[in-house]
Amino acid sequence: MPSICFYFQIHQPYRIRKYRVFEIGKKHDYFENNLEDNLSNKKILEKVANKCYLPANKLLLELLKKHPEFKISFSFSGIFLDQLEEHLPKVVDSFKKLVDTGRVEILSETYYHSLSFILSKKEFGRQVEKHKKKIKKLFNFEPKVFRNTELIFNNELAEEVEKMGYEGILSEGADRILDWRSPNFVYKPKETKKIKLLLKNYRLSDDIAFRFGEKTWKEYPLTAEKFARWINKHNGNGQVINLFMDYETFGEHQWEATGIFEFLKQLPHEILKNRDNNFVTPTEAIRKYDSVGELDFPDFVSWADTERDLSAWLSNPLQKDAITKLYALEDEVLATKNNKLIEDWRRFQTSDHFYYMCTKWFLDGDVHKYFNPYESPYEAFISFMNALSDLKLRIREKSVRVKKGNPKKKINKIKKLKCKK
Repeated sequence: MPSICFYFQIHQPYRIRKYRVFEIGKKHDYFENNLEDNLSNKKILEKVANKCYLPANKLLLELLKKHPEFKISFSFSGIFLDQLEEHLPKVVDSFKKLVDTGRVEILSETYYHSLSFILSKKEFGRQVEKHKKKIKKLFNFEPKVFRNTELIFNNELAEEVEKMGYEGILSEGADRILDWRSPNFVYKPKETKKIKLLLKNYRLSDDIAFRFGEKTWKEYPLTAEKFARWINKHNGNGQVINLFMDYETFGEHQWEATGIFEFLKQLPHEILKNRDNNFVTPTEAIRKYDSVGELDFPDFVSWADTERDLSAWLSNPLQKDAITKLYALEDEVLATKNNKLIEDWRRFQTSDHFYYMCTKWFLDGDVHKYFNPYESPYEAFISFMNALSDLKLRIREKSVRVKKGNPKKKINKIKKLKCKK
């Protein structure tokens, strides 16, 4: 038997425009569109909606109606939903139709797709609570399972999320953690009592998300029938196969011409041909299966790049300087009680801004080019720091006398992280 658990991440950031030094103190429209290019937040959202969200949602609704056993789950960043509500409410409606089937689960996460757990536990808690309220308001759904930004996970996060009342949490099935173990079982994070851990099967997930349209891949073309055979090989050797990926896999990362939609259309049927197979949501998986053992995640793991650590966001001096200066403003900006300033500060926390500053080697760098409005990591850093300088001026103008955040404390936190260079 394995159960199949589909989870799709859906996120689009408020990208910071190319903000120039001479604009500091004069313009505060950091996230507005650049009229001269096609990499504006609104245009990107519309493009991906037409290529992915709308056609994929339509297809999934058909599949849910056709196959009563089929189930899926989503994790929406709050700022993604904000942009949909502002520009594309019809896409929100299409997601609501999926959730209304009763077989689509929504996961909890940080509202701003941030790295807040690493830098500020209090800010992390505020963002998770804000996200819960957003999901309740839009979908009348209360998440039971948590997924941190980019599947960033360690023991401490599991403990914190358990205290928040969640039943389960997701992570990358990293080889350096699993060693000889399989990701196809439910585990218990170290030092926790009840919360259960679901691990991404990155090999099978990446076959769809990254290798599907690669004509040089030895398994090309990948058909639904072939993939179902791979699933069936795990019968008797696993509880749940977790297929975690970006939702943009369907239509954007893998274009329609690759056959990705036809693959998705046939997949439930092919998997359900084997009567031992079934589909579950994350909550159903952790309630259905007992933990087979405890896993120790002493260091942070993520699903990014080949290293599967924090190096995509925190490996170079640019990234570390930007993020420490940002979080050093926490006490000051919150003390202003100015909603606009606080909202702007939180949009700066989105992990994509630091991702665009990544200077790692070329093959990983290809991933960082996805809808990247900057010509280089250095341009991303300059735009970010210029805009942050203006935000700082605005905060100081409205600031009350409070004890300022300690930048050195934030810097020392990052230095202690065991990131690969």
